[in-house]
Amino acid sequence: MAPLKQKKVLWILMLFVFILTGSNVYGKIDLTPILEKNLDVLPLDVVSSETGSMIFILSKGELVLYSSEKNEIIHRSAIDNQYDKMTYSGKTNTLILTSSSSGALKIIQVEQIYDILLSGLPFKGPFDAPVTIAVFDDYQ
Repeated sequence: MAPLKQKKVLWILMLFVFILTGSNVYGKIDLTPILEKNLDVLPLDVVSSETGSMIFILSKGELVLYSSEKNEIIHRSAIDNQYDKMTYSGKTNTLILTSSSSGALKIIQVEQIYDILLSGLPFKGPFDAPVTIAVFDDYQ
């Protein structure tokens, strides 16, 4: 085979290899809407807890906590207008707010509070005293 013909065959072979390996093949996905809701705030940023039960919504001057389990806003906190981005760390249960205009950083500890009904149960001390329940789940 002539050297020119060999080069031409080689280029055609390389073209086919490039076409076959250069194209990405993706599987199908199904996008099923779970919830659509109009909020009374204009979100700047949104993050979710690891389980998806809490959704934090950052708006201008306000931090809103939405419960996906209750399908409602369960808490609102006023914050400085400068914050425009946030992220959530499930490992440390912290919400991290940042400002792209001023370079400010704010870290907020997130602790969920549960209401425990005590009506009809015996108790000692003031009825409205705060209680901390510690769970030791690493005992063997």
